[in-house]
Formats: sequence, C-alpha cells, structure tokens
Amino acid sequence: MIRYAERHPILAAVWVLLAAVLLWAIFAPWPEWLEDAVGAKRIFLNALFNGITLGALYFLVASGFTLIFGLMRNVNLAHGSLYMLGGYIGYEVATLTGWWLLSFVVAFVVVAAVGVVLQVAVFRRMEGQDLKQTLVTIGISVVLADLMLWTWGGDFYNIETPLWLTGPVELPLVTGISRRTGEYLYLNYPVVRLVILIAAIAIGVAMWLALNRTRIGMLIRAGVDDREILAASGVRIQRVFVLVFAFGAGLAGIAGVIGGTFQSLAPGEDIRFLLASLVVVIVGGMGSIPGAALGALLIGLAEQFGSVYAPTYAIVFTFLIMVLVLAFRPQGLIAMRR
Repeated sequence: MIRYAERHPILAAVWVLLAAVLLWAIFAPWPEWLEDAVGAKRIFLNALFNGITLGALYFLVASGFTLIFGLMRNVNLAHGSLYMLGGYIGYEVATLTGWWLLSFVVAFVVVAAVGVVLQVAVFRRMEGQDLKQTLVTIGISVVLADLMLWTWGGDFYNIETPLWLTGPVELPLVTGISRRTGEYLYLNYPVVRLVILIAAIAIGVAMWLALNRTRIGMLIRAGVDDREILAASGVRIQRVFVLVFAFGAGLAGIAGVIGGTFQSLAPGEDIRFLLASLVVVIVGGMGSIPGAALGALLIGLAEQFGSVYAPTYAIVFTFLIMVLVLAFRPQGLIAMRR
C-alpha cells in the first residue's frame, strides 16, 4: 500500500476519499436530501450486504474454477453443472436426514468423485488441447443438465435453513431515525447469509495459505510451470492434479448447497454460475485466489446495486466491469505471480 501510494499519489488519494465516503454512507445517518435523491438507507445497506454475500457465493464457485482453469489450464465448462449437482444432492440429503451440515459433506464428496472421473477420463487424455476440452465439457454439461432435469424435473427447490440459522440479527448499522421516538433504527439481516459470508472468507484464507505456504501448494505451482521437470524429480504430478481437480469440483458442490439455501435451485442456474465464474476469473486474474475474491465481490455488488437502482441495465454493469478490465488490465486485477 505504501509503495502504491508513493508511485500513484493522486490515485491513492482518490481511493482514500472514496473509502471515507463509503464508510460515512454505511455508518452515519443519512440526511433527508440524500434519502430523497438515492432512496432509503435501509435499501442501500441491504443491497450492499446482499452484494457481498452473493459475491461470497460466486467466490466459492469461482475459486474451484480458478484452481482448475487458472492453475491447471483445464477448460472445464461443465463446472456450472457440478454446482447444480451439488445443490440437488444437498437438497436430497437435507430433506431425508434433516441435517443441513451433513448435506455439505455429502455434496463435497460426491461432486469431488465426479471431478476425479472427469480429470482421469477426460482431461488427462486431452492435456494441452484447449479446443477439445471446451467441446467435450460443453457436451458433458448438456448431458448432466438433461439428467438432472430428468431426475428432479423443472421445479424450483430450496434447501431449508436450520432453525439455529433462521431469522434476522440486528447489526450495529444505523438505517434511520424514528420520527416518533427519535431513536436510531438498526439494520436487521438474515443470520444464514452472514454465516455463509464468514465461511467463504475462512475457505478463501485457507486456500491462499495452502497454495502459498504449504508443500502441496508449491508442488501445484511447480507442476503448472514445468510439469516435466517436476515429474522427473519423482513427484507423481498426475495424482496431485487429480486431488486439486477433485477439491475444485467439491467446492462447486458446496457452493450448490449454499446457493440452494439462500436462493433456489432450478434448470438454467448451471449456465448462470458458469458465466459468473468465467467473469470473476477474467476480472480477478487466472489462478489468483485473492483475485477471485475481489472479482466475485465486484460482480456481486454490481448485480445487486444494478438490480436495485437500475434494474433494466443490471446485467450491463457486470459485463462493463469485465470489458474495462480487459481493456486496461487484461491479466486481471490481481494477476498470479510466477
């Protein structure tokens, strides 16, 4: 940060000013003229937190995608179908057993096993053949989507939130002042979304530490850079890549359970989350976990604020961010260091 401020003092001052304005908008009561111009502060805060929690969901999907696509250079366009499969499996487990947490474990294991099959049967036979990988995984995604449509139909499914996560919690964020009593009014926000946000942050930190501070992370990065030399040193690189692919697919399965909990599961969600993952990886930078987190946050906020304040052009904001990044920083906002 200090080096950035020294190199770009004007930009650093602009960022500090924007951060100060955002903090004031979040924590301070709004004057009447601002609410008349923008709308109620409660709506702004809900859009802000909905964007952050949606970004957390996008991050869980895209972090697995960036491991597979950004690090291993496997073009897996069936990643959205893995998300849907995990959501449906989580729904069945939660409905049959009543254990919400168990649905995460089962979805992770099953979808990770599907990921192992994909890596061994498809990607190992097509290493370095991006076009073939693209065409084959598009076909696999279509087949999986039809199988899930045949099994679960075209209805909307929602995974029931456990009792200990139901209801809102009061956050220390002022939304206004009561005209009758003069007391401050505070934001009430669903507990389940906050728990999911905390879990996404914990998973992101753990993944970054694993990739940058452990031996397995060193092997993954070395295998991407020079697979032949690493294999010649006695490391079973194919086994490492199978484990990474399985973990990335399992993360998509976990994200499916989360998406089915505070949103819904329905045909077409696989395409939506595949596109979101692609945009997040492009914006954040291929192979970068912090980049995936930043990209997911930007896309989630753009979608939510766009749907609230400019619903007609909400989808435009997402692709506008991607176009600007491609134009001025094509390697992504936080490119992975080699």
